[in-house]
Formats: sequence, structure tokens, C-alpha cells
Amino acid sequence: MPNPPTTPVGHPLGIVPALVRSAFLINAVYADSSRAFHLTPQQGQLLCVLMSHPQGMTELGETLGLAKSSLTGLVDRTVQRGLVRREPDPRDRRAVRVRLTDEGARIAAEFYEETCRRVDALPAHLTPAERDRLAALLSRVVLDNKVPEVFSEPDSAP
Repeated sequence: MPNPPTTPVGHPLGIVPALVRSAFLINAVYADSSRAFHLTPQQGQLLCVLMSHPQGMTELGETLGLAKSSLTGLVDRTVQRGLVRREPDPRDRRAVRVRLTDEGARIAAEFYEETCRRVDALPAHLTPAERDRLAALLSRVVLDNKVPEVFSEPDSAP
């Protein structure tokens, strides 16, 4: 199989490689933050999603893009760590909601802050105007594609 073409240093990437490589970059930062807190990246995502309010398993599965069995395993492991707990859903006795424990809320807040710091440093070489433009363009891509809110705006985090 031939090697994919490489982009000479200093030349801008096309939209596809730029977005794909950006995803790899963000995933790497997320993984590094997770390791610093002895979490898996998926546990870090779960904690961030639960920061605003408890959620039902169906809602969590849709937000995180996980099948029921994968989500159940993720929640089970995070319950064992004492970071989340299951509680009855007041609207449906057959269902459960997942809520952060006090320790989970503390770690979620610290993890969130550290991840924001690391991601914010990525475009440090951009001017304020370039950062604003990048944010506007990426916001449009995310909103146009209805990406679930797995990470909130830093100023609006609880």
C-alpha cells in the first residue's frame, strides 16, 4: 500500500487532513489530561458530561455515542472508582440516572480546568483575531453537525 502524501513544512493543510489531524491532537491532549487524573479518556468525558446535571443512561449513550453495553461498563467502572453513582429516576421507576459523587464532582472540575488549560495552549501562536476566527469557524462546523455537548464553554461550566 502506498504511503499517503505528505505536506511540505510551511504549507497549509487541506480541510480534511486539517480536521482529522486536529481531532488526533485534541484526543491526545484529552488522553494526557485523563492520565494525569488516573482516568480513561472515556471516564473524563463522562465526568464532564455529568458536571451540569445527572443524566439517564439513554441520554448518556446518545451524548457519548456509546452502545448500551459499552456505556454500562463505563459507568460500572466509574462507580467502582467512587466518582459517580446510580440513583432512581424520579420520572421512571424502571430507569436510573447517573450523578457525580462529591469526589467525582471535585475531580471533574479539576480535570475540566486542566483540559481547558491544555487545549487553550494549542493555538497560543495565533493572534487574538485568528483565535476568534478559528473559534467561529469550528463553532459553525460543530453546530451545523449537531455535535453533542460533551464539553461546555469554560465560562459556563458549573
